[in-house]
Amino acid sequence: MGLREQDLKKTISTTNQKMSMLEKISYALGDTGSNLIYTVLTTYLTFYFTDVYGIGAAAVGTLMLVARLVDMIDSPILGILIDKTNTKWGKSRPWILWSCFPFTIVSILLFMGPELSASGKLAYVYVFYITANVLYAAVNNPLQTMLPSMTNNVQERTVANTFRMFGGQIGGLIVNLTLLPLVAYLGAGNQQTGFFYTMIIFSVVALVLFLITFFNTRERVQSASGYESIPVKESIKAIKGNRPWLGVVLFGITFYTLNIMRLSAGIYYMTYYINKPEIISIVNTLAMSSLLGVLAIPFLTKKFSKKSLIITGLSINIVGHLIIFMGGSNVTLIIIGTIIGAIGLGLPTGLLFVLKADTVDYGEWKSGVRAPGILVSASGVANKLGSGLGGAIPVWLLAAGGYIANQTQSSATLNMIALSYIWLPMILSVVAILVMIFIYKWEKPHEEIMTELEARRAQQ
Repeated sequence: MGLREQDLKKTISTTNQKMSMLEKISYALGDTGSNLIYTVLTTYLTFYFTDVYGIGAAAVGTLMLVARLVDMIDSPILGILIDKTNTKWGKSRPWILWSCFPFTIVSILLFMGPELSASGKLAYVYVFYITANVLYAAVNNPLQTMLPSMTNNVQERTVANTFRMFGGQIGGLIVNLTLLPLVAYLGAGNQQTGFFYTMIIFSVVALVLFLITFFNTRERVQSASGYESIPVKESIKAIKGNRPWLGVVLFGITFYTLNIMRLSAGIYYMTYYINKPEIISIVNTLAMSSLLGVLAIPFLTKKFSKKSLIITGLSINIVGHLIIFMGGSNVTLIIIGTIIGAIGLGLPTGLLFVLKADTVDYGEWKSGVRAPGILVSASGVANKLGSGLGGAIPVWLLAAGGYIANQTQSSATLNMIALSYIWLPMILSVVAILVMIFIYKWEKPHEEIMTELEARRAQQ
């Protein structure tokens, strides 16, 4: 079962080396590609469904949640498959290659918008939205699971993830800057046509970026058994007693709910609550100021713990939302609040996936089993559930308030929009802070655990 001594020494030596700049950039481009599509699905899809394709708000809310419930099943299954994968490319990387082609094709078809009956439209979006989400998990989860396998150097891992999150934010920035102008230009007044052609562009670019990631990254860190397939029963042992993992799961649910809720409700807030749809692209673009928080992470983690940085970031986000509330329809204050809140969110956004990778080390230290696939993908279930709730709750609230697309909204509807965009994200920020304070706990510092793990590997 064990590696030969010379192989083990080679593995330990290799994993202690720093990753090349090319590899970090290539790793980042995978998330750029993901977000070229995912940002559209999280920020603009509910609006596309309700105001462009003509599906009722309540039905859209149910669709969002059902799709994420399916994701709660496919993510752990994918994690198990990753742990059981045994190829010359490693465990995670091949899934990027296998999944990127069907994912980009289905993402285009989701926005094709064929003329169908009301029930036909609903059936169409159910099939393609759920399929797109499953394939997104198959191409994006490996980006997460491969992080603890790329290097065992804690700081280098943080830097690599910062590159990745920066790449993801760039993808989101490109979408927010260009999507609506492209829809207007390519559609020439027909939003349906504009969305379809725009998604063709985004999807083709994303495909190229996925392939760059696959060819230019490497998985180096192995357990003593190398890339050998891990039985499901063994991989699940890495979860038992893994309190940091439980904290990451609960944090992921809350954080993704508040973040996706804020993104999906924003277009309604600008369009109907303050009657200034012309600032949607500006505000959504400025929301990518989270890049500043992400970029600060490698420097801040040298002096502060990840936990304290996440709590600080969420507190800053609360301040940003309060400024938006106090600003009313004042565009300047909305912009200031958006920038402040986004910078704060950059810290938990950039650190969440590092926390996930860290739980792989903790699970191996606690149980003797290194199972990045099941740990990262199973915690990804929390992200999917949070994303589903974050997408569903705003449109459910719209339906409860009597929302009618492309019409002047009632005061009840406007209150629901404000609840989704300002108040619920603030409340959930507080809940996420409490999770980090009271649940996310380690028995000893991560660096000490890594030292013990290296000692164990050297003895096998």
